[in-house]
Amino acid sequence: MNTRLVAARTLVRVLDGGQSLTAALEHALPALENPQDKAFVQAVCYGVCRYYHRLQFILMQLVDKPIKDAEIYALALVGLYQLAFMRVKTHAAVSETVLATRKKSWAKPLINAVLRRYLREQENLESQANSSPVALHSHPKWLISRVENDWGNEKAAQIFQANNQFPPMMLRINRLQTIRENYLQQLAALEIEAEAVENCPAAIRLVKPVAVTALPNFESGAVSVQDTSAQFAAGLLELKAGQRILDLCAAPAGKTAHILESQPNLECVAVDIDATRMQRVETNLKRLNLSATLIVGDATQPESWWNGKLFDRILVDAPCSALGVIRRHPDIKILRRAEDLVALPALQYAILNAAWSMLAEGGLLVYATCSILKAENEDQIAHFLTENANAQEISFDSNPAKHGWQILTSDQNGDGFYYARLYKLA
Repeated sequence: MNTRLVAARTLVRVLDGGQSLTAALEHALPALENPQDKAFVQAVCYGVCRYYHRLQFILMQLVDKPIKDAEIYALALVGLYQLAFMRVKTHAAVSETVLATRKKSWAKPLINAVLRRYLREQENLESQANSSPVALHSHPKWLISRVENDWGNEKAAQIFQANNQFPPMMLRINRLQTIRENYLQQLAALEIEAEAVENCPAAIRLVKPVAVTALPNFESGAVSVQDTSAQFAAGLLELKAGQRILDLCAAPAGKTAHILESQPNLECVAVDIDATRMQRVETNLKRLNLSATLIVGDATQPESWWNGKLFDRILVDAPCSALGVIRRHPDIKILRRAEDLVALPALQYAILNAAWSMLAEGGLLVYATCSILKAENEDQIAHFLTENANAQEISFDSNPAKHGWQILTSDQNGDGFYYARLYKLA
């Protein structure tokens, strides 16, 4: 099977079908038997999504009129990505991509001409792309405007550059089973290069990503894959034995698991509105040999599932734009629309309000998102504090936010994330 064609068809599911790249690859990869073919298709699909806006700009300079056939359009992007960003032999990139047109004989000369012209005019085309902000940053215009408005042009450029980098593979060791030093020794014994992350006590960074099946004792729960920015949540909750904990919007349970690994003597309730995603929570906790009360419910309507018993700690892992994790999910730049962000702040605020009603006096609530937009983060907390006299913010030292802690994608090699801590006064 032609891997370029598989990649193109996978991309059509994203570009035309609106499917996430993760879901599209889950559909495509099982049909490929060769691990190298799977790795190639995955690399191409992620790369095209990562540089879609730049590749799209360049393609428009190479054709007289837009390519209407979705599969051939995606093939052109696949070919350009190979030539511009991959260490694929030029003749192989061109010939194999042309062959992928299959029975669409009209498309063969088109793809051949596009790719060969790019090779002839590469320097000029790349220069033209650098003169367009959308192509230079490989982000949609609306997103560039939003980020620049929040963080200024210089900081925004750093964020865009970070978004286009390949993310590091970060691990979280299960401290109920092992200690970080021992696990690093186990990795070293398998010649997997890794290092401890200084400011995150359970975190390990791999020098090169590996399959989770290659990680020592992964199946028995010794370790999980989780970015360092997400690993701060459990520590911020100031967990103590005997507390009653609520994790709202919990799927897929990375933070739930970390809470239980940090302090196993808890009563932990994890809630998510999506029953399918809640099945993943159950699977993930089972692998780690952890248990929590799992509830499928709407976080904005606790009366439909809550028994009225107050919580000592609440984590609101709010649904958000996910603009802080673009480097891990580059299809966000393609699938997300400016209008999608209009309703999000109201939903986040409704969840925050509902959570506050379930928090005991003297309790602590941590509000978290994987967004870098102020409207989803510090603006929410500023608004909440003005409307709730019994809420007291616990501030963070030195960070670029008036309220809470904003981690930008270009900071600390972690994903973009936001945290705020709210103490409930008597």
